Amino acid sequence: MDDTKTRIILAAIKAVRQYGLEGVRIQNVSELAGISAGAIYRHFESKDQLLVESFTYVDRQAAEIFEHLKFQPMLMLTDPMGAVKGLWLPYFRFWTSRPDETVFYHRFRDSAFFPQYDRGRDVAYFETFIGMVHAFKKVFPSLDRINQDLLWLHVLTSTVMYAKYVVEGTLPNNQETEDTVFQLLTTGLSGYLKPDQSPESGRK
Repeated sequence: MDDTKTRIILAAIKAVRQYGLEGVRIQNVSELAGISAGAIYRHFESKDQLLVESFTYVDRQAAEIFEHLKFQPMLMLTDPMGAVKGLWLPYFRFWTSRPDETVFYHRFRDSAFFPQYDRGRDVAYFETFIGMVHAFKKVFPSLDRINQDLLWLHVLTSTVMYAKYVVEGTLPNNQETEDTVFQLLTTGLSGYLKPDQSPESGRK
């Protein structure tokens, strides 16, 4: 992505935080980017396209977090919750360190526009994360007993929501917040992180 396009996207993300997803205008983005509205339209056909590409930009950055993590499969057996936290904490800190992106992401996902966009989007850039999830499910077959869509929505939505509270100052940005949020997110999950459990054994 060229520098001008990235500059426009970053300005759009900041503008959504200031004016809201529905209230933001191309002129707002133009002023924040220091680029004429005409120049923006040379890169994006409409405000909607700009917002979609801005969301994808942030989503890809979040996915890259998992590309750099040292995933230790054996830790799943000795400390399963520690293994989960080792993957979750860098993701949570990604959001708490990027206020504009966090508020933008939360508002975009919470909009009426998102469900239609979500049905057709390509999330292949989450391949590494998906591979990690499959590794967990291989060791802990009981995880398949949880509705996967609900599980992912719970983790993602709650993580971004609590991160938004942090960047907005509602919650302090400290270890106590991180530990408490993680405990809230994973309450009930520990019962599924048992290597000797499976759907078959559970029915015996």
